Amino acid sequence: MKLLLTLVASLIPVAAWAHPGHGASGFAGGLAHPLSGLDHIMGMLSVGIWASSGRPAARRLVPLAFLFGMTAGGFMGIDGLYPSFLESAVSASVFAAALMVALSVRLPLAFQAAFAALFALWHGMAHGAELPSMMHPDGYVAGFLFSTALLLGIGVAIGSLLKEKRRILGAALALFAAVS
Repeated sequence: MKLLLTLVASLIPVAAWAHPGHGASGFAGGLAHPLSGLDHIMGMLSVGIWASSGRPAARRLVPLAFLFGMTAGGFMGIDGLYPSFLESAVSASVFAAALMVALSVRLPLAFQAAFAALFALWHGMAHGAELPSMMHPDGYVAGFLFSTALLLGIGVAIGSLLKEKRRILGAALALFAAVS
């Protein structure tokens, strides 16, 4: 338990809460970015923990839906879609994912995957809008998706290991998302 909490705590950046800058490009920049802001960490861990509370298929399909939604949103952002409410939608999706865990929301798998994809769509749009200005966007996207998948997997592992504590974890994440 202490090792798991230490691992999660080590992912929390001290210098910045979210979107501290995107100066790095290439695979390493994409790999590092999801670990550089609490919105990413809390959002991906929440979705992973939520996925762990469903049927075994949800542990795979919900994170895959999230990655699909993020990729689709990325293409929309590259095409210039950046609604004025986007940052609010990103924040709301982090809060909503944590709330799903806190309230032990059970949905049919298709709806759970659809919600995960929608949450990720906003994150993808925000980052897709930044990609055209990067020197190596393909490497960045690969690193970003790999790191995102890792965070989702850690969330699934945490949720699977701490079944009786999921609601407490979700409540803590939702509270943290609401005040940050």
